[in-house]
Amino acid sequence: VARQPYRFPQARIPERGSGVFRLTARNAMAHHDSEMKEGCLREDLKFYFMSPCEKYRARRQIPWKLGLQILKIVMVTTQLVRFGLSNQLVVAFKEDNTVAFKHLFLKGYSGTDEDDYSCSVYTQEDVYESIFFAINQYYHLKDIALGTLGYGENEDNRIGLKVCKQCYKKGSMFPSNETLNIDNDIELDCVHLDLQALSKDPPDWKNSSFFILEFYRLLQVEISFHLKGIDLQTIHSRELPDCYVFQNTIIFDNKAHSGKIKIYFDSDARIEECKDLNIFGSTQKNAQYVLAFDAFVIVICLASLILCTRSIVLALRLRKRFLNFFLEKYKRRVCDADQWEFINGWYVLVIISDLMTIIGSILKMEIKAKNLTNYDLCSILLGTSTLFVWVGVIRYLGYFQAYNVLILTMQASLPKVLRFCACAGMIYLGYTFCGWIVLGPYHDKFENLNTVAECLFSLVNGDDMFATFAQIQQKSILVWLFSRLYLYSFISLFIYMILSLFIALIDSYDTIKKFQQNGFPETDLQEFLKECSSKEEYQKESSAFLSCICCRKRKRSDDHLLLIN
Repeated sequence: VARQPYRFPQARIPERGSGVFRLTARNAMAHHDSEMKEGCLREDLKFYFMSPCEKYRARRQIPWKLGLQILKIVMVTTQLVRFGLSNQLVVAFKEDNTVAFKHLFLKGYSGTDEDDYSCSVYTQEDVYESIFFAINQYYHLKDIALGTLGYGENEDNRIGLKVCKQCYKKGSMFPSNETLNIDNDIELDCVHLDLQALSKDPPDWKNSSFFILEFYRLLQVEISFHLKGIDLQTIHSRELPDCYVFQNTIIFDNKAHSGKIKIYFDSDARIEECKDLNIFGSTQKNAQYVLAFDAFVIVICLASLILCTRSIVLALRLRKRFLNFFLEKYKRRVCDADQWEFINGWYVLVIISDLMTIIGSILKMEIKAKNLTNYDLCSILLGTSTLFVWVGVIRYLGYFQAYNVLILTMQASLPKVLRFCACAGMIYLGYTFCGWIVLGPYHDKFENLNTVAECLFSLVNGDDMFATFAQIQQKSILVWLFSRLYLYSFISLFIYMILSLFIALIDSYDTIKKFQQNGFPETDLQEFLKECSSKEEYQKESSAFLSCICCRKRKRSDDHLLLIN
């Protein structure tokens, strides 16, 4: 019997319209949609982490934020320089008036302060003469002063001098017998001398019992008065003048009862709005130009603020897409380091800078319009914002390999530097307290905690070392020996600590160089982006104009040298 050939069973092809066919087609479409979603996510991630020049080459997207930041640097710096020159006139006017007041109201003032006080007296006659001299100079102010000064009202809305004295209550003291009987409660007595009382001849106020001082219980005598002045030098700078109120205080300090009365002079200048200004010329027009320039700066910063805020919002949405996709496909969460890559710290810095510039510019406009006089707050806002603007330039330097090495080095060494500062700060505080309590009575630079901290910081930087050693008083051999041990140990210890700080920086630099040669450790985000290296990429040739302005094309082999964020 002839054998029939064996026929293999043929696979059954599902008929169109059957349930199996529909299920297979649905799976294929779902797999295709997943691949499309993954490819789209990869493209968005790569585009987000590109530099402004790469974004232009990829999608012809004009780097608006880059151009706006460059323009903002120029505008903000120009605004700061103009405000600084104007503020310099204000500071110079205040300082010049303070020096003039000391020469006018302090008898025998040499032109240089003795210490933290202006001058001192040593006899009772000198005390009386100094008090009467200040009062007489105030009365004859308009006849002797060179400046544009007038009398101002004090806190009681009265024009004149206010003289107050602080004394212990009645008691007795006999130093020869080493006996003391005094009430340490302080009584305050004040008298007001207006211009009418000072104009009397002979001056009856000098014979008042108020001016009979018992020096053994006298603590201090305080003379306070207000003066008004107008700063006319701003007119030469084509600005509106400022009106000032000077709150002057002269204090005769006898709290130590050491035979030396220290005389302090303090002048607190306050800018007020001038009530009636009639100035002819181009000053008003120049003020309008300055206000227009400040308004343009505000518009530039608002545009920068909106663009950077929009970028952060889009980055957060992109991070949410990536986290959901990674959790869905790989069944695990993305590490915190990769999540922080989406938060661009430079954008946060720019936003803070823009907010400070906008607020500072508004205050500056109000100051120029003479509606506000808060120069200090405006200076802090504009100065800090300009600092942040120039620090933000480092971000664009990071796109170049040579500068990027330095940025990566600082970033890698930052934790070590912070740990060093934390440990060194504890030792520094210990030396500060020890030097203050031990060397304070024997050295001028160790009299208070603030001075001690400044002195030790100067020693760390190698400044004023010999003077610190030489000025110690040799009244106590024990303290003198301790001071040598104290200073030598502090200088040696902190010099070696600073050397170790540089070693930490060099070590981080070597680590970065090795990573450049052997490759940086890759995170989940970088591995995910690396998977699309074999796929088609959307880089196009940039125009010659933008290529010259932005940056040269980098080779793809250099991508691992740059910061992702």
